[in-house]
Amino acid sequence: MYRYRNFWLVIIILLLAFSIWVDSVKSIQITNPFSNQLMINRNTDISLGLDLKGGLQALLQADVANCGSVDPKELDVTRQILTNRVNAYGVSEVTMQVAGNCRIVAEFPGVNNPEQIIAALQQTGLLEFVDMGNNPVAANTIIQTDYNQSAAASGAANSSPSATATPAATAQPSATATATPTIYHTVLTGADLDASAIGVQLSSVGRYEINFTLKSGAAQKFSDFTGSHVNQYLAIVLDKKVISVPSINQQIPNGQGVIQLGNSTPDDANNLANILRYGSLPVPVKVVESQTVGPTLGAESVRKSLLAGAIGLAVVILFMGLYYRLPGILADVALVTYTLISLMLFKIIPIFLTLPGIAGFILSIGMAVDANVLIFERLKEELRSGRTLRQAIDLGWSRAWPSIRDSNSSTLITCLILYVFGNTFGASMVKGFSINLALGVVVSLFTAIIVTRTYLHLVLDNLKLDEHPNWFGL
Repeated sequence: MYRYRNFWLVIIILLLAFSIWVDSVKSIQITNPFSNQLMINRNTDISLGLDLKGGLQALLQADVANCGSVDPKELDVTRQILTNRVNAYGVSEVTMQVAGNCRIVAEFPGVNNPEQIIAALQQTGLLEFVDMGNNPVAANTIIQTDYNQSAAASGAANSSPSATATPAATAQPSATATATPTIYHTVLTGADLDASAIGVQLSSVGRYEINFTLKSGAAQKFSDFTGSHVNQYLAIVLDKKVISVPSINQQIPNGQGVIQLGNSTPDDANNLANILRYGSLPVPVKVVESQTVGPTLGAESVRKSLLAGAIGLAVVILFMGLYYRLPGILADVALVTYTLISLMLFKIIPIFLTLPGIAGFILSIGMAVDANVLIFERLKEELRSGRTLRQAIDLGWSRAWPSIRDSNSSTLITCLILYVFGNTFGASMVKGFSINLALGVVVSLFTAIIVTRTYLHLVLDNLKLDEHPNWFGL
């Protein structure tokens, strides 16, 4: 007997109700009942990919004097870092491909903030901790440091500058045109960061900060430097522009620190956190061309794809009802449940639906039925051997489970291989197909093992098999 039938029935009802609600609305807005303050404002409209909706297309070029000097491996690392940065803004199904010796072609589906995306692409993201001595400069000042940025483009960004190499400049640059510009000493770089996260300054409402942790080797350098420079200034510099100039009040031995951002917006704080999280670019790039592009397939392709999915779903429902009779009808109800839950996940995550992604979802419908077919065949075998209906249901599930587990595990492994392949070679549509198929397999396992079984026990526990053998195809 299915012991936790009532428990799972409550879970299924709640999940189904939530899925129907999400599937029927285009946005979710939840306010605080005590203050009427908007707590959640989430757009749940279905996100379509570049081939179905259009988006932003940009051509990036290495910002170097000679394109022939660009290392192809470093350019590919640059592509991966840029992809991670843009994905952090919620733009999925990004396509970035290396073109030639020093160019990257980038496509972003459904982009609503192209200016922010382009700004994130063009930032080199070189973070430096710069010794200012006793003479700090103002925030937003452009300075020069002794850290060779061209060396960073050739791989030097992975090594920390020495904390004792060059003393910091102790005087402000002269205002005269003939004065030599002040060169400040870089203590550490962003390559020494181990983790970073956005925080809110408790002492100031509306001000943001970045909490960071240094790697073990850099933490010791940071500890030595802060211990010998108490009451002096250490500037936080991004791409040679000063972000903030905090004072060193005491030695910092644990490698943890805070970058206070002043009057920055949440978008500015998120942008900086993303840059620090994914590192600086080995090859600096600039946007040489950008344009908004329309869908390559259009609304007609979307309509035909949805029609094909509806026809496939209807055929599967008809087959299950005619061949497996009453269990098949209950499986059809579970299949509708599966469709509603999958659509809810597509909208909540969200997942960008491209044409290959829709194909993966339609294919997963067949995977959902496959488990039910195995279970129902074992159910009929148990009934023929004289088992009661309750016993046949439980034995059918338990004996079909190894086959279901192995077949779906192999599909998930294939999805993982496709995802790694798409991520490595920038084939985002392959990634989308693998994600949609894997998500469909996981949901189909839930509906086949839990939902269909619960429905069967709910309807058939009090039914006498001897009175209605035809209802089970016997």
